[in-house]
Amino acid sequence: MRFFELAYLEAEVKQPKKLTAQVALKDFVIPNTELIPEEVRGKVKKWSDYIDYWAVDWDFQSDTFMQGWVAYRTRKERKLPLTSDSHTYEKPGKYRILVKVIDIFGNDTSQAFDVEVK
Repeated sequence: MRFFELAYLEAEVKQPKKLTAQVALKDFVIPNTELIPEEVRGKVKKWSDYIDYWAVDWDFQSDTFMQGWVAYRTRKERKLPLTSDSHTYEKPGKYRILVKVIDIFGNDTSQAFDVEVK
């Protein structure tokens, strides 16, 4: 059995308006790219090409991931948005936002952000 290094995910949480949050993916790096088949590597033009699906849990409670927003590729629509829709919270407070990315090989990478919504 082989174990591989985890992918690197860089994302940013913005608060465009009062009581709102929005996530933007900034970078995604798969380690050990030499293990990726050449026919796949030849099709990858930018870092986001490695992402098949990503989702956001706007109020992660350290147990079950509850996707509140999701974006994914389909066979017909290959374009993937790198910025989520804005999410509006009912009240100000501290929230944990969890971003989950599934790459084109089915591997899961997550990053949590503690934010104070005002």
